[in-house]
Amino acid sequence: MGTLELGLLYLGVTLVLLFSGMPIAFALGASALGFMYFFMPPMNLELLAETLYGELDNFTLLTIPLFIIMGAAIGKTRAAVDLYESAYRWMHKMPGSLGVANVLGCTIFAALCGSSPATCAAIGGMGIPEMRKRGYSDALATGLIAAGGTLGILIPPSITLIIYGLITEQSIGKLFLAGIIPGLLLAFFFAAYVVYRASKDIRLANEALAAGNPDAYSAPVVETYSWRERFEVLPRLLPFVILIAVIMYAMYGGIGTPSEIAGIGAFGAMLLVALVYKCYRWMDVRAIFLGTAKESCMIMMIIAMAFLFTYVMSYLRITQSSAEWLASVEMSKWAYLFWVNILLLVLGCFLPPVAIILMVTPVILPGIIANGFDPIWFGIVLTVNMELGLITPPVGLNLFVIKGISPDIKNREILRGVVPFIFIMMAFIALLAVFPEIVTYLPNKVGS
Repeated sequence: MGTLELGLLYLGVTLVLLFSGMPIAFALGASALGFMYFFMPPMNLELLAETLYGELDNFTLLTIPLFIIMGAAIGKTRAAVDLYESAYRWMHKMPGSLGVANVLGCTIFAALCGSSPATCAAIGGMGIPEMRKRGYSDALATGLIAAGGTLGILIPPSITLIIYGLITEQSIGKLFLAGIIPGLLLAFFFAAYVVYRASKDIRLANEALAAGNPDAYSAPVVETYSWRERFEVLPRLLPFVILIAVIMYAMYGGIGTPSEIAGIGAFGAMLLVALVYKCYRWMDVRAIFLGTAKESCMIMMIIAMAFLFTYVMSYLRITQSSAEWLASVEMSKWAYLFWVNILLLVLGCFLPPVAIILMVTPVILPGIIANGFDPIWFGIVLTVNMELGLITPPVGLNLFVIKGISPDIKNREILRGVVPFIFIMMAFIALLAVFPEIVTYLPNKVGS
């Protein structure tokens, strides 16, 4: 059997197992073990435990559970509500201020937890009911939370960027730096769309009111807050700002490694929730550590089996042959990048970000580098593609989170709400391609 046939068979078996509903780690592991048994010497099976241990014996992997602890500690408290309330009171005069406050809340929470579903659930649980109560359409309320939640894997600390850095042997610190400006810029575009949409809804509602038909169109309700009411929420917001500032300063000031900074973040988050939210009882701490253990074990299992999966691909020369074939295809660098983005978009509709990064990156990255693209820059482009996958059906994880928060909202309304944000993110990928300095400015500035 030739390498092409073997590669197609390997991919086909893996996809069948993934789409069967089997957990990702078991699907990757079962496929890899099957091909090791039939197509590789028995010695490789005997050395399986040593191979996996060697791949996982990486101190940088410690950042994953530590950042998850940080996110879990924040997520188990009223932190999301306080972030949301503080942002709303300070921006209440802006059209669509409540929607913008939700985007800002997602941005800050993303910088604290690094998880898109957690960001989506934490902010959406409070934000969606409040927006619906104040005249926002179901589509806009759910769409902006689903899209805002995706910022969790772009704004550092990001578990996705950590995994990409590990698999490509790129600096995690530089990847985190590279994600700051794109993350904030994408959040700005989300907020700008919300302002535009709210302004349009208010105008249409006023026209309907002037025509004597006030029930024809609903629009966001505008509320006002005094300076006293705005300042009284700042003490709740200040600890989060301090925690983010400490993490950023320690990480980019060269004080410690990513693993050490993750430890600072985890300790700071636990201290914060204990002091501010009185979350120091055993049942509270147990819930944080139990949730962390479950999510960390899941991610570590996926990483271990993905390492095994790529090891088999490399041993059978599937990765090398695929890279050689991609390099030999007559197309421009931009055509290559276009088709890579199409591939990532399609895979994102069916597979979670971690699986895509671990399975696909070893194949496409050699072509990316050969065409002169910066691997740090591509890590951000890849992450934005993964964000798209979180809000595209049929397996958009954030869509399921939104449905869980608001089960009475119809699926078609949720899908209608995310469509504008899908186009914004596609345009954003094109913007990053035309102006790569958006991504590379901070890594080059700090690294120089």
